[in-house]
Amino acid sequence: MDASAQKAVGTVIGGIAVVGVVLSIPLLTGFWVSVDAGHVGVLKTMGAVNTQELPPGFHFKTPMMDDVVQIDTRLKSFEVRAAAASKDLQTVETTISVQHSIGPNMAAECYQTVGDLDKIDLTVVAPAVQESLKAITAKYTAEELVTKRETVKQMVTEAIKAYIGHTLSEKKLDGAVMIANVAITDFDFSKEFNLSIEAKVKAEQQALQAKNEKERRITEAEAAAREKELAADAAAYQIRKESIERAQAIQREANALSQNPNLVQLRAVEKWDGELPTFSGGGAMPFINLPEMQRRHVADTKTKEVH
Repeated sequence: MDASAQKAVGTVIGGIAVVGVVLSIPLLTGFWVSVDAGHVGVLKTMGAVNTQELPPGFHFKTPMMDDVVQIDTRLKSFEVRAAAASKDLQTVETTISVQHSIGPNMAAECYQTVGDLDKIDLTVVAPAVQESLKAITAKYTAEELVTKRETVKQMVTEAIKAYIGHTLSEKKLDGAVMIANVAITDFDFSKEFNLSIEAKVKAEQQALQAKNEKERRITEAEAAAREKELAADAAAYQIRKESIERAQAIQREANALSQNPNLVQLRAVEKWDGELPTFSGGGAMPFINLPEMQRRHVADTKTKEVH
């Protein structure tokens, strides 16, 4: 065989070898599978699910017969925009986020019965959020949803967990979904309700301000009245005191007059201006018997000195 013929044969053999290698690659890869971290592998043989999960890492499988579905077991957050009605028929909306994951030991059964976590969110978690929110908010008025916000959120959270747990239990998937947390944003109401709340708050503030102003005025009026009362009491006390003093002075003078009758005439003499009173048709009328009065006064004085 000449050189050109050998070269042609070598080329053909090389081509066949390359084609063989290329064709053998899928066949070789059909013997094994690698499960990513944060996942478990669900082995399906001819479409039937094997309930034994494959942990992360390298695994052999039967080509053309086995297929491995990787199920994400990492924590995932699923948000639901939910709407409901309050007890007084006010529309309330909120966003509820459920942080959850599939239990690695239940991934195969969960996949066989419901599906992966995305399917679980649509068929289990979303209905749980909607129904729980409706059930709880229907027990409260819109105003109570605002004033008792934390209590309502706690009740909604417990209702969601109970709903998911009950649904999974009916499907014999207890523990298939692990709920880490349920976060609820603030409740949103209609524009009309928000305006009514603002008006009510404003009215309450104005009423409180008016009440405080009224109480201030009453306090000031009571203080002024009390001040006048104290002043009147002081004046009355002063008048009463002066009256008592005058009465006591009059009583003392009356006692002195009763003990010394001539004192009246003496006082009259002390106040006499020296002129005798006159009367019609006659001359001066004697005002008092001065000699007799003086005699009695001297006699009384001596008698007191003797005693």
